[in-house]
Amino acid sequence: MKLLGATKVHELLSTHPFLEGFLAAQSPKFELLKNRMARATIGRMATLRTAAGIANIDLNQLLVAIADEIERETGERPEVESSSGMTREERMEELKQIISHLHDGGDLDVAKERFARAVGDVEATEIAAMEEDLIRGGLPVVEVQRLCDVHVDAAFAQALAALDGLNGVENHYQRKENQLFSVLERHGVTGPSQVMWGVHDQIRAALKETRAAVERRDAQAFVQGTPALGRDLIEMIYKEEKILFPMALETLAEEEWIELRRGEDELGYVLVEPAASWPASAAGGAVPAATSVPAGLLNVMTGQISLEQLNLILTHLPVDVSFVDEHDAVRFYSEGPERIFPRSPAVIGRKVQFCHPPKSVHVVQDILDSFRAGQETTAEFWIQLHGRFIHIRYFAVHDAAGAYRGCLEVSQDVTAIRQLEGEQRLMASE
Repeated sequence: MKLLGATKVHELLSTHPFLEGFLAAQSPKFELLKNRMARATIGRMATLRTAAGIANIDLNQLLVAIADEIERETGERPEVESSSGMTREERMEELKQIISHLHDGGDLDVAKERFARAVGDVEATEIAAMEEDLIRGGLPVVEVQRLCDVHVDAAFAQALAALDGLNGVENHYQRKENQLFSVLERHGVTGPSQVMWGVHDQIRAALKETRAAVERRDAQAFVQGTPALGRDLIEMIYKEEKILFPMALETLAEEEWIELRRGEDELGYVLVEPAASWPASAAGGAVPAATSVPAGLLNVMTGQISLEQLNLILTHLPVDVSFVDEHDAVRFYSEGPERIFPRSPAVIGRKVQFCHPPKSVHVVQDILDSFRAGQETTAEFWIQLHGRFIHIRYFAVHDAAGAYRGCLEVSQDVTAIRQLEGEQRLMASE
């Protein structure tokens, strides 16, 4: 790869991981690159030009030093040059040609491509200075404005790409909120969840506002909001690195880390993947099963709950639920306060085909046959019933081995839901 001012830090470290320690030795401000989260977020946006500016290091010296280190480690020296290979004067001449191209009705996309090649690794302030020089050199402002439009389009495209790179921040915060905070709270450590979660929401709102500003091409709002957003992102990474994670390492037992890892695998990863699977426990090698179940509780798939609590949940569901086993026998129905279709205990054990009027039995049978054969996994219907709009869905149920184990029927009165408009947030400040 060529080393350019526009080379992304994340791209460079992904290709040459050994540069992490080398860059950290060049400036204390590069220490942040040792944090994988920082590399996956800020590193995706930051270029070597940006990094050099932050560390107050001459860009050319930094590029040469990096090239020297790559050569020392690999035996091959990357080429060091600007992305366009142009001097400032050559860039100025190319900008004039682009303006002339636009003045003569040339294609805007072609102009954007030429503009990107000419000034792809040049800072926005330098581009603005060149545009000012063109005006001082005699070009009408209205003509240079054509170039500004191209510049703005390119800048907003880059901003959207950078924001897309930050999409994974949400996944990272969700894993902290649902996993790490929860386990820390068992030990009485509640500060992180109370403080950091609020900052997470602040960052989420800022990301949303920043993207909205870019999409509506509001340069002023974008410029005003991004410094605070960047600061909050970096400060959160610092708090994780210096406070949260060291505290967790001191507090949690190995079994709890294994539990966390299982949960994080379920939530998935966006910014970074785990470097390796969790090692076998020192006690005997096997990953322990779920936490022991207290007396009186049932160990369900995602928690422990008493039979009384389970029945309370099922009787308070805002939907009607019925379950038919693999032999087409009714095995369960929920008994909510506003049941849509009548049911009675005598139905338990009855063949589901006998629970429907003869004229519709063939439809029920077709659904069950398609579920059993693996041809379909869902079926849905909606009807008008006594002035209400009823949504009825059937779901094929399979076990972990993929064997058909029955059918779940879910019926819901969605009359009021269909009339909802706008938003009603949980919190008025959201």
